[in-house]
Amino acid sequence: MPTLSTIYYYPVKGCRGHAVQSAFVERRGLRHDRRFLIVDEDGLAITQRDIAALALVVPEVTDMTLSLSAPEMPTISLPVATDGPIKRAKVWSSNNIKTIDQGDEVAAWISSYLNTDARLVFMPPTTIRRVNPDYAVQPGDHVSFADGYPILIASQESLDDLNSRLETSLPMNRFRPNLVVSGCGPFEEDTWKRIRIGEVELALVKPCSRCEVTTIDQTTLAKGKEPLKTMATFRRVAGNKVMFGVNVIPLNEGNIRVDDAIIVL
Repeated sequence: MPTLSTIYYYPVKGCRGHAVQSAFVERRGLRHDRRFLIVDEDGLAITQRDIAALALVVPEVTDMTLSLSAPEMPTISLPVATDGPIKRAKVWSSNNIKTIDQGDEVAAWISSYLNTDARLVFMPPTTIRRVNPDYAVQPGDHVSFADGYPILIASQESLDDLNSRLETSLPMNRFRPNLVVSGCGPFEEDTWKRIRIGEVELALVKPCSRCEVTTIDQTTLAKGKEPLKTMATFRRVAGNKVMFGVNVIPLNEGNIRVDDAIIVL
């Protein structure tokens, strides 16, 4: 039987993630996952697609405090502002997301590190960013600052299969999943429609198309052609997209833990 082998969450979109032993799943994704976003002066999201150096920013978050560290930068800690100046942010087609600006001090820190004007914003619980209605399962399905869906799941066996085709094996962090499962067949997760993990039932709604972020080494920032070049030979679908992992919508809230069984419903 497949089991949950790793749980990752990413406090700030595009920045370093953390592996944890357990997590609470909310309707918009894992608690604390991608609730913060770095934006330009116009509110447009800045991600690794724009500046690869985001991969080296390490966020640490509690319920009320966020700290950021990065190479050659002093660590900064700030209380999370849950109300205050409102900034409208844009992530892909979501162009009017109501967010809370986190202030000038952290904006100066981020701008200095990225060498461009940038600000940090927070998604308050009152902000509802809808998922694509074509794939929504329940009324009100919504998402954090993730690209489009609350959770991304992938299997270790899928990565192993891909690595068997590459000259140099790649780690799972190239794909930035939330949930990694083990004990199934390669790409078996593509066939699952609904699963249960711990207290949570999840709908797997669509494969995840992959972009150039997967070609960025998350430690050295070196960029190449893999894995997209190889995936294009066996994971390409209509529209010239290549797929790895599956987008997931939680159907309820609850706790999950590493080693939980994956119950295919």
